Amino acid sequence: MTQRVKLAVLGAGLIGKRHIQHLLAEPSAQLSAVVDPTPAGQTIAKKAGVKWFPSFADMIAADRPDGIIVATPNQAHVQNGLEAVEAGVPALIEKPIADDTISGEKLIAAAEAKGVPLLTGHHRRHNPVIQKAKEIIESGKLGRVLVANVMFWLFKPDDYFDISWRRERGAGPVFLNLIHDVDNLRYLLGDVAAVQARESNAVRGNAVEETAVILIEFKNGVLGTATVSDAVVAPWSWEMTSGENPAYPKTEQSCYMIGGTHGSLAVPSLEVWRNPGKRSWWEPFDQTRIEVDDEDPLVLQIRQFCKVIRGDEPPLVSGREGLETLRVVDAVKRAAATGERIALN
Repeated sequence: MTQRVKLAVLGAGLIGKRHIQHLLAEPSAQLSAVVDPTPAGQTIAKKAGVKWFPSFADMIAADRPDGIIVATPNQAHVQNGLEAVEAGVPALIEKPIADDTISGEKLIAAAEAKGVPLLTGHHRRHNPVIQKAKEIIESGKLGRVLVANVMFWLFKPDDYFDISWRRERGAGPVFLNLIHDVDNLRYLLGDVAAVQARESNAVRGNAVEETAVILIEFKNGVLGTATVSDAVVAPWSWEMTSGENPAYPKTEQSCYMIGGTHGSLAVPSLEVWRNPGKRSWWEPFDQTRIEVDDEDPLVLQIRQFCKVIRGDEPPLVSGREGLETLRVVDAVKRAAATGERIALN
């Protein structure tokens, strides 16, 4: 039997606790330590039956893991990533890979120079639904893909904003939520050439956007739109449609529509719509719903991280991929601020 991979988790907040739970149940991995400077982090480590350290340096000096999962606050991601690179320890870093593209590039360059694997926690790529959607698109069943539409519509209640940083710049749904959808689109449709965007905070009046409309131009000619709002009561978002996180009620809806010259695809329902005969708006449709296994993408992400550490396969979402997704979101924010079309190099 293959030896279990020793993984430590940095950060014992909401996502850190989910990683800890999955690691405790995962046969291919072993939770070796929890790294968190707070008393709560120490308590979580004790309950999990593993070592606790207040810092990465303390952990490395005492018990070197095979890899780390970085689930610390966003502003600490680059620092933690650089510590891992310097120590030669592979790291899976929660999204976003960095707070800004400049520091992100510094981190990625350091990792590539030393040959230390870095992965970004865009776990939705691991979801069997996204894997199947990519397979359908690449099979040619849709013909040439021309257009895509993404919806992130839901309502965050008033008490969500009782925490002050959620009302401040950088904490709106474009950066916190849409970044996952942008990564999915890049994975399914290819790299982005340019974006345009408009934002509004007309309801709450906070310093962050609550609604945004985005036009995305892909390098292969596909055009996409994304509409985003955390101030509308609606069932059309990945959170509500995928069933990925049991904290959200699941609806029988889709939030991505992808259209091609021979058919269209709804995601995550995986409904494919085609004309069985002649392609025409007068012709009836053939509707097929494709079934996939229901597997937790966070678990699949951990398993893939173990394979990367063993050298069995490359990362599905590398640090570089995470940085490229961050570049798109950064361009969206700049486009909304300036009113200009922002091209990505």
